Amino acid sequence: MVARAHTVAFEGVQARPVEVQCAVTPGVPAFSIVGLPDKAVSEARDRVRTALTSLAIALPSKRITVNLAPADLPKVGSHFDLPIALGLLAALDILPKDAIAQTVALGELSLDGDLLPVVGALPAAMAAADEDRILICPRASGAEAAWVDSCTVIGAGNLLDIVRHFSGANVLEPATPGEITPVSATRDLRDVKGQERAKRALEIAAAGRHHLMMIGPPGSGKSMMAARLPGILPPLTPIEALETSMVHSIAGLLTNGGISRTRPFREPHHTASMAALIGGGRTAQPGEISLAHNGVLFMDEFPEFPRGVLETLRQPIETGEVMVSRANAHIRYPARFLLVAAANPCKCGYLTDPAQACSRAPNCGEDYLGRISGPLMDRFDLRLEVPPVAFADLDLPASGDTSAEVAARVATARAVQEARFADHEDLRTNADAEGQCLDEIATPDDEGRALLTRAADRFALTARGYHRVLRVARTIADLDDSPDVCRPHIAEALSYRLLSAKES
Repeated sequence: MVARAHTVAFEGVQARPVEVQCAVTPGVPAFSIVGLPDKAVSEARDRVRTALTSLAIALPSKRITVNLAPADLPKVGSHFDLPIALGLLAALDILPKDAIAQTVALGELSLDGDLLPVVGALPAAMAAADEDRILICPRASGAEAAWVDSCTVIGAGNLLDIVRHFSGANVLEPATPGEITPVSATRDLRDVKGQERAKRALEIAAAGRHHLMMIGPPGSGKSMMAARLPGILPPLTPIEALETSMVHSIAGLLTNGGISRTRPFREPHHTASMAALIGGGRTAQPGEISLAHNGVLFMDEFPEFPRGVLETLRQPIETGEVMVSRANAHIRYPARFLLVAAANPCKCGYLTDPAQACSRAPNCGEDYLGRISGPLMDRFDLRLEVPPVAFADLDLPASGDTSAEVAARVATARAVQEARFADHEDLRTNADAEGQCLDEIATPDDEGRALLTRAADRFALTARGYHRVLRVARTIADLDDSPDVCRPHIAEALSYRLLSAKES
């Protein structure tokens, strides 16, 4: 008779149901696992056999066949150890078949029967909830999985605990969710001396999730300001926290089962490969753009990234997701991030500094910034020059608003957008609006439309650029608590777009 257990196989952040069918039949003694397992899954037979031996359970001298259905779905990872062991124990009538069939299990077995933590407990709990089953996992992963309220999660320390649980000798208590990770202390925006225009651009970018490009000489404060952007962003909403945590669960970045309400801030080095930035590798893991989902992706020395890597950003910027294609799978990851890029004006960095003028100007700047293609540059809503700060200004007392004051204005603008897009499931910020929705929320007054039309004709704005100006203007109007998009809002939005056209 075939005993059945259940587990999951991960395709991106999706947990696909897998049925583990175990049969012990007469024949030549063997232990085989079929159903497209990878190396780690195939090696489970040795871990499971030894772990059962540690419980004084010897496998019979019969043919043991474990089928992982559906057979055409690739099975990757060590989390198949526990469901295989439970299926075998049910096939040997040590555990009740009906009870095991009503569970979803995942966990890696050590040789002495202990359960080791695995990645993906949160998506697995959501899959178990959809099937109305109980999730059994290692105790170290239970706090993470318990965040899914609609699923009962049982965390066990070893295989013996599970045997005692199902036999009624020692019933395990359901796991409780981990702690919400406290918001870490962030750097204050007031620490930045001068650069008031750049601070204003940061506020607009945070309020509407608009992509930002900063161009300036070394030491002008580009990285310093980008590092303070998380301090003015609102905390993650419950839905956003769950989405972000699912990606981080697959990547194994959740610690102690805690979920953070702080928006991610990722800053890959310019030597990062395409797989590291976009996602990929042998098991198609999420890349930096997915780990920055609902947060900030800061790319310093932007032109130094390989051209092919930069060009792969174009599609995720537009769609908010990325498709990692492999020969046997097409895996989709979310990638709705706020891109902040920083670049020097030329290779040496002093193209615009009269005191240290580049000898190859202006060709040096054109060649250097020319590494960024026009279509990619067109996707930046805000583009500005960050001038160097005079030494005399460094001795001045701090000026401008604190991060808390800016964050309050940003939160108010985000609340306006949340109410505006309440009936649109896929829209959260002004940067997401398009088509008829954009026309409804960002139609300027007559003076604003006339100004935008003249600028579009004179500076040859693309259709994408035209719409992005409208989105930025709508965000500026939200920061001003204005229900209408007026001429000053259009003028400020244009100032951030046309400056870069002159430079690059």
